Amino acid sequence: MRILMIEDDEALCEVLSYALVKEGYDVDVCHEGDDGLRWMRERAHDLVLLDRMLPRLDGATLLKRAREDSIATPVLMITALGSVEDRVEGLDVGADDYIVKPFATSELLARIRAIGRRPREWSGAAEIVYGPLTLDASGKTLCCGGDTISLSKREADLLEYLMKSAGRTVPRSTLLAHVWGPDAAIEDGNLDSYIYFLRQRLKSLNNPLAIVTVRNVGYSLQLPEEGGGT
Repeated sequence: MRILMIEDDEALCEVLSYALVKEGYDVDVCHEGDDGLRWMRERAHDLVLLDRMLPRLDGATLLKRAREDSIATPVLMITALGSVEDRVEGLDVGADDYIVKPFATSELLARIRAIGRRPREWSGAAEIVYGPLTLDASGKTLCCGGDTISLSKREADLLEYLMKSAGRTVPRSTLLAHVWGPDAAIEDGNLDSYIYFLRQRLKSLNNPLAIVTVRNVGYSLQLPEEGGGT
């Protein structure tokens, strides 16, 4: 699971990032609201930890704009504003949960796990199934019929996103942001290389699925009858 933390308290970010990485999460951090909204629009994250009081764009306004843009990424709002009215406002603008500072890191981790168990499109399922393929993203294994192969972390992350978006075209920028991070200095050729690797993996399993290139846009994982790009 890739988590975006939008929080202006850099010391808190350092503490929470350490705890989240230790639990196996990938973490991106930004400290200003306008940057946070830009990163949310990349749709590269499975969960957002959002501070209420942010410079340049406050958390409530940020979240309201994100939901108006049809961004459905789960959001756990973190704030020192703990009145009933504040919590109600945070939930009404689109937060999935609300935790008040100061809080125990163990409680935050428990709330993240609880959100991950909800039946959302981007929840962290143990296995992802599409057509004849079964991907264990955490174990980095791919199964088809009775055959199983191992994947690298990049391959598993990339295939996970394609499988969750199966039948739809995923822009190159979205795949780069999700697998390498929104601000990573990665050349487009890296993505093409990993797509090539994945195609070879799929070919070795003798399955009918294909990663289709949609010219000048991105890629789509498709069953043969779905058609698409070349």
